[in-house]
Amino acid sequence: MRIPGKATAVATQSYHQQQPEMDTTIVAGAEWHISQVGFGSYRVILGNKTHEQALRQALQSGINLIDTSSNYGDGNAERLIGRVLAELIDAGELTREQVVVVSKAGYRQGFNYTLAQQRKQEGRPFPNLVKYAEGLDHCIHPEFLEDQLERSLERLNLATLDVFLLHNPEYYLSWAQRRPLPLDEARHTYYQRIRLAFEFLEQAVADGRIQSYGISSNTFPEPARSYTFTELARVWEIAQKINPNHHFRWVQLPMNLLETGAATEKNQPNGQTVLQFTTDHQLSILVNRPLNAIVQESLTRLAEVLPPSYPATPEDVSTAVDSCVELESQFASQHLPELNLDDETRQQLIEYLAVGRMLEGNWGGFGTFQNWQDVRARFILPRTQTAVEFLSNQPNLPAEAASWLDEYVEAANIALAALSAFYQEQAAKRTGRIQATAVAADSDWQAKTLSQTAVRALRSSQGVSAVLVGMRHQQYVLDILDDLAHPVSVKDRTDSWQKMKAESQMSGSKINL
Repeated sequence: MRIPGKATAVATQSYHQQQPEMDTTIVAGAEWHISQVGFGSYRVILGNKTHEQALRQALQSGINLIDTSSNYGDGNAERLIGRVLAELIDAGELTREQVVVVSKAGYRQGFNYTLAQQRKQEGRPFPNLVKYAEGLDHCIHPEFLEDQLERSLERLNLATLDVFLLHNPEYYLSWAQRRPLPLDEARHTYYQRIRLAFEFLEQAVADGRIQSYGISSNTFPEPARSYTFTELARVWEIAQKINPNHHFRWVQLPMNLLETGAATEKNQPNGQTVLQFTTDHQLSILVNRPLNAIVQESLTRLAEVLPPSYPATPEDVSTAVDSCVELESQFASQHLPELNLDDETRQQLIEYLAVGRMLEGNWGGFGTFQNWQDVRARFILPRTQTAVEFLSNQPNLPAEAASWLDEYVEAANIALAALSAFYQEQAAKRTGRIQATAVAADSDWQAKTLSQTAVRALRSSQGVSAVLVGMRHQQYVLDILDDLAHPVSVKDRTDSWQKMKAESQMSGSKINL
């Protein structure tokens, strides 16, 4: 049997009376008392004890807002949340009414993609499909939302979901832009699809399966001229026309120290920012990506980075890369011809033993430490390790080739370590500058670490209801709890965010080294 009940004003207030040091937000309309920071469950999966312990600790320590989605962990994030909630409720440590649970739908990937393909083969495809990429579709048609809502409730083991969001509906606009469709035509269709979804969601409220709904969109903060921009005022008008007593109450969007659009971009028809519009219309904002800033398609992690133990100069990196290039040329001309391999394998070895060639002339263009780490972990290391392992396992490998392999592994490790040290030093300088700029912009944002400063800036800003932080590990939970123990006044901080916007523009111009 599913867990009965739903979040209530009285229960959420009583929950936080047990945590008097915890700052809370009162949700307009519902009067729920929610923690200023919510548990974000992206990359959280069932079966991972570390993730389960982190969620349990968060709920036991005053964090009573959980954000998830049907596609997080291919549904396994919802399953984990349902299990932990049931355990704490059965143990008497928590009641269902004390917790606000948010989930989302819209993505068709993984299980959902397979499901959609099966329905298509059966002659009953989901309507209004957006083909976004290979293995990734998107849909907010009522038929799909009905399916996804029921599956989410089942995985979460809940009778009622407190908040249900359309997950990145702007994927339709991205698809339309690539075709391309005329902007007016694309936007007309886009808002028609949102209207259909809202009509379904109002019925889901009437059925008692959800309490309220909203939209999670990365394009709420964009300039109004942007093709993929989602206009909050227009979405609000759609809800108003459906029902003056509508239950459209939630907006989720990215905002952080470098992505300031929600507070600085006057993209609403009356010249307001999104934060100003939501404040005037009593909408609640959930901020995502508070610690992951994406500027000019490069990711900056808003967390403290220590300088490397052994710094590397550009000359050090170039020398190490050149050594790899020389060894790779030597392998192709001297050692590869001696190996008894077919042409396809030979070509693949040349492509995979290419640390030097991949980095030569390119190593300064990875942008940020995080981007470099991602490229290193996902592309360079797996290919290189595969080739090295293949050669190491070759029977009767000539002694000269074996000696070359040892030398190449050492040279590749030196090059990768030098480049990591170079980017780490740049990141340490940059994150230090970002924190200094934030504190100069608003003294209330002063905190022990950059991550705490980033969260404090958001939770102290009028219009922000809660900040969603990924807390897969207990140390992340403890870091957030440490900051929440320091109350900060909530007020209009537009001027402070304008100062941070200038820092963002400067940072953007310095991404490529």
